Amino acid sequence: MKRKFLFLGFILLLGAVTAMAQPKAWTLEECIAHALQNNIRIKQQEIMTQYQQSALEQSKLNLLPTLNGSASHNYAFGRALDETTYEFTENETVQSNNFYAGSNVTLFHGLVNYNTIQKNKYQLLASEQDLERFRDDISLSIAMAYLQILLNQELVTATEAQVELTRQQIERTGKLVEAGSVARGNLLDIEAQAAREELQLVNLQNQLTLSLLTLAQMLELPNADDFAVAVPVITVDDQAVRGGPLDIYSIAEKSRPEILSAEYQLKSAELDLAIARGGRSPRLSLGATASTGYSDKRLKPVTFEAYPFGEQLNDNLNYGLGFSLNIPIFNGWQVNTGIRNSRLGIENSQYALENTKKELYKSIQQAFTDATGAMKKYNASQKAVASMEEAFRYAEQKLDVGLVTAVEYNQSKTQLLNAQSEMAQAKYEFVFKTKVLDFYRGIPLTLEHITRMAQ
Repeated sequence: MKRKFLFLGFILLLGAVTAMAQPKAWTLEECIAHALQNNIRIKQQEIMTQYQQSALEQSKLNLLPTLNGSASHNYAFGRALDETTYEFTENETVQSNNFYAGSNVTLFHGLVNYNTIQKNKYQLLASEQDLERFRDDISLSIAMAYLQILLNQELVTATEAQVELTRQQIERTGKLVEAGSVARGNLLDIEAQAAREELQLVNLQNQLTLSLLTLAQMLELPNADDFAVAVPVITVDDQAVRGGPLDIYSIAEKSRPEILSAEYQLKSAELDLAIARGGRSPRLSLGATASTGYSDKRLKPVTFEAYPFGEQLNDNLNYGLGFSLNIPIFNGWQVNTGIRNSRLGIENSQYALENTKKELYKSIQQAFTDATGAMKKYNASQKAVASMEEAFRYAEQKLDVGLVTAVEYNQSKTQLLNAQSEMAQAKYEFVFKTKVLDFYRGIPLTLEHITRMAQ
């Protein structure tokens, strides 16, 4: 009994070690989440967004009054002016201190500060939408690379099955040659076909390895040796292509980050014009100052005693308050040039928004057309595969009894493999394009809900 428990424990431990040795299989959702956290371009765009946040905060702080101070300690030699008494001294060293504080606040300047705050708000919103667009682009690129791996895996599996069939046929044909039922040339033809299929398998395996490496690099993984992806059950839903390009666009236009960013940029350009026009307005400011000083040569009046430092600072303290009005009259036509350039900026932003909308609609049209075409191609290739499978089984039976040559048999098998490859390519092209359309509808990228089989 003790040996049985020891044996059972050993089996469990071996299973745990084996499970730990297996590489992690990444799902599409995990790949996208990892890329969004580690992609360098996204990190750079996040920094740009932080710059815009700082610019907005600074434009708000610019409404506060300025406050600056200064302090100095001076030595004067020979015939020097005592700034506290405005009397000259002869051949003496004078030590003095001066302290100053000043504050200034703009009361009115054509709403330039207010419009600058509003502009920076829209710049921040545009930057945030640009960040979302970067994330969307990375997500779609990850999805495409992920589906390419799944396609390459299917092609490798199909080719491996063909190679195994050819090996089995070599074994059967070899027995028939030994029995004298078929000519030796049939065996040589099938062996040559096996060599070609093995070369094709090696090429497909290399493509699979490269596609895995590509995705691993997109994820910024330090080591791609053990990288593997999870293989979901993917079937084709012929209802995935619903509505039309215009219906999808009507949804995307309201939510896509590239559209929102272009709209915010247009509003920012309009505020640039308001800021430029503010340059024509007079600027009214309020200023306040406070200053005091100390001199070691100054004496108390009447008593002519030493004048203490603290008492001098208090007695010499003075305040000032004033308004200033700056009226722009002529400044090299800078204000008018700024206004004209701002109007051009608005026009350029309008064209940019219009172009962004057109490009989005074209992308949706292309994805919709590609998805529809892939669906038709997939349905046709399903029928072709079914026919080729039946034809191949028939050719295999006829080869065993010598009614067809090995060349004809190989042609039938090659046609079957080509049909299977075309069906796999059409399937993954359809899946990707429908995911793109769902993305434009605001549906997150996932492969979990592709479960219905096309009729």
